[in-house]
Amino acid sequence: MPTFLANAHSRTAPHLIRSCMAMILWLLGCMVGAPINAADERPNVLFLFMDDQQADTIAALGNGILKTPNLDRLVADGTSFDRAYMQGGFNPATCVPSRAMLMSGRTLFRIDERLMDDKTWPAKFGESGYETFISGKWHNGELSIIASFQQGKQIFSGGMTNPMRAPLSDIVDGKLTQPAVSRQHACTAFADAAIDFLKRPRTAPFLCYVAFDGPHDPHIVPQEFPVHYDPDSIPLPAAFMPQHPWDNGEMNIRDEALLARPRDPNATKRMIADYYRYVSFLDQEIGRILETLSMSDAASNTIVVFASDSGVALGRHGLVGKQNLYEHSLRVPLILSGPGIPKGKRSSALVYTYDIYPTIGRRCGVVGPASSLGVDFNPAFDDLHWSARSTLVFAYRNSQRAIRDDRWKLIRYPNVDKTQLFDLKADPEETQNLADDPIHTDHRARLTQQLIDGLNEAGETERVRSESPDRRSLRPPPRRRP
Repeated sequence: MPTFLANAHSRTAPHLIRSCMAMILWLLGCMVGAPINAADERPNVLFLFMDDQQADTIAALGNGILKTPNLDRLVADGTSFDRAYMQGGFNPATCVPSRAMLMSGRTLFRIDERLMDDKTWPAKFGESGYETFISGKWHNGELSIIASFQQGKQIFSGGMTNPMRAPLSDIVDGKLTQPAVSRQHACTAFADAAIDFLKRPRTAPFLCYVAFDGPHDPHIVPQEFPVHYDPDSIPLPAAFMPQHPWDNGEMNIRDEALLARPRDPNATKRMIADYYRYVSFLDQEIGRILETLSMSDAASNTIVVFASDSGVALGRHGLVGKQNLYEHSLRVPLILSGPGIPKGKRSSALVYTYDIYPTIGRRCGVVGPASSLGVDFNPAFDDLHWSARSTLVFAYRNSQRAIRDDRWKLIRYPNVDKTQLFDLKADPEETQNLADDPIHTDHRARLTQQLIDGLNEAGETERVRSESPDRRSLRPPPRRRP
């Protein structure tokens, strides 16, 4: 595969001239209230968004088992963010709030999950003169699809499905067509739609959003896909546990029933092998899209974004799903490449996924929704040690709250009055709970107060302490068969 973002050097005079001209054109467009004309040279955006892809599932970023050659090329051509997070959720289908945060630029505590109370970032791109297109999963209501994107093909409006029989729709005359069952794997259909879009001639910059519904379970790929992983060759994660040590408030939902309790090591490794195969299949589909981009006139002037709506546990901490506040479920992969973005770099900035659109919006001269609260992390491209924030706050329903800073992470379970404290520098897998160690009393007290302050600032009623914790839930959950 050719390098798909050639000649996108970050400090060249031509790039600076293009950037200045793009901003001037955008300002003129704002002044006259009209779309930018055909001379618009602002960068295009290709946004690749995954479903439940863990942050550590890219070979070039350290996974020695997975085969991800196309994502590896993207890593080499761009900047990877090692500490990017989704903020949590107030319902078990965390992809709903995660995608609402992404599209609105708003925090978990202030989102409208149906995305109808304000314009989305894609809608603002469209108003700014961009040609906007969607293919793939949308889990925030059908009305907001039409409100956000001008065009779309092979759209799955829903949460999860068998990808070999996915009901997919198109946008035709400003409306969503009746869904028809796809005759191929849904992720192949999404990639084909994006490829067709990228091949079209155009006179305006574009935003092409491709939302794959994998590697979310069911982990189904076409039988003929040649990549397989031997479960016996896959080591158990360092944080593997047969079961979580107490009821975290979400132990009996669908996700947690996918494996029997206590978790069997061999069954866990088989699940991970199937998940890894799905990741490699998606890497193939992404490669086809990036190959098409590399052969197009837009190759040197397109920002490529790769991210995921969440991670997932897959046996870590005795859990299977993502309804928890551990790193494996909150931390997501995030890579950006394109004009002005350093190649082959890794940033340690603390960012949320709802910061992504404000960041690319600034590079594209697009002013976002008035209600957007995301932080522009463009300074991280010049200073890889710059951080958008000093702390990140997380929440899951009424049962879990958490905060992390540059090094430390605290998780509170108010309903059972339990606390976990992790030194993420020494223990990135969160296997050693230091909350009751007298040596770390100050860290626990400091982070607890910062968590309370962060939640209050977000406008939430405090969920850090409980006056009557349920001591019965401190017992490990009972055995359960799927």
